[in-house]
Amino acid sequence: MDTRSNETQMQSKLTDVPGILVGHWTDLQAGTGCTVVLGPEEGMRGAAYVRGRATGTRELNILSPRHSTSRLHALMLTGGSVYGLGAADGIMRWLAERGRGFDVGVGVVPIIPAAVILDLAFGEFSWPSPDDAYAACEGAGIEFEEGSVGAGTGATVGKVLGARGMMKGGIGTWAETRGDVVVGAIAVVNALGDVRDAEGKIIAGARGPEGFVDARRYLANGGARGGRFSREGANTTLVVVATNTNETRLELYSVAQMAADAMGKRITPVGTAFDGDIVFAISTGDVVPANPVQVEMLAQDATAIAIERAVTQAVGTADVPGLKGK
Repeated sequence: MDTRSNETQMQSKLTDVPGILVGHWTDLQAGTGCTVVLGPEEGMRGAAYVRGRATGTRELNILSPRHSTSRLHALMLTGGSVYGLGAADGIMRWLAERGRGFDVGVGVVPIIPAAVILDLAFGEFSWPSPDDAYAACEGAGIEFEEGSVGAGTGATVGKVLGARGMMKGGIGTWAETRGDVVVGAIAVVNALGDVRDAEGKIIAGARGPEGFVDARRYLANGGARGGRFSREGANTTLVVVATNTNETRLELYSVAQMAADAMGKRITPVGTAFDGDIVFAISTGDVVPANPVQVEMLAQDATAIAIERAVTQAVGTADVPGLKGK
């Protein structure tokens, strides 16, 4: 059980990692938004691990350890499905105006991998624009909100029964610090499955007449998925893990892969044919960890709590209950 105080939890976040800033743009009426993770001016190393099978991405291949581009400058998590990917152009404009990007002699090319959740069925048929993502950059800072904001605005969880049984998802964050080593995570939880706490108890998920139905057991027993909220590609959990250590891109891939194990413990089921789950891992510094797997362990811990906070901080609507009320 997590025995840390609420005050401590509010102070622990992705931006505890030096050089990282986070900004949101939120449209509550349309039920969508985007979140930008800005790196330091010189960029950052990065990798990604794809856990789900229904992803929507931009520039994902650039995070391969085999790719020649060694630095990225921002990450974008967004609603609006693939329509929302165009919002990254606003981040590119914001970075280029400040001379931040890959130097090509006549200018700079900002490197901005992005991934989406499908929230088009939650509110209006709408998605973030480049101007909206630009605004998220303008508002980026060390302090940022959790819950039903940014890319988590239209997120929902527990959708195996469709709209009638789901609950509100959102965006959450956490960080772990051991000496000079800092590992933070931010998670957008828009999952088909249920979200569980550290003891394995379902805290947000598909609800039937007598309470939680246990989505994993329901599907294993042959239960039919219900409605537009549980169709292929309609569900995704996106995680960004950041550290101030000297991880190489290959090591960051392992960090992302290990962080995905926390998704498997806290979201059941996860990584299905109906989910587009991705974990990004980024490194901003040169701190040397105590051992080769320290960052991986801390990434799991930070990811697990970030996922939990994504639902505990989510504000519901008249139709979709949230753990933080309406």
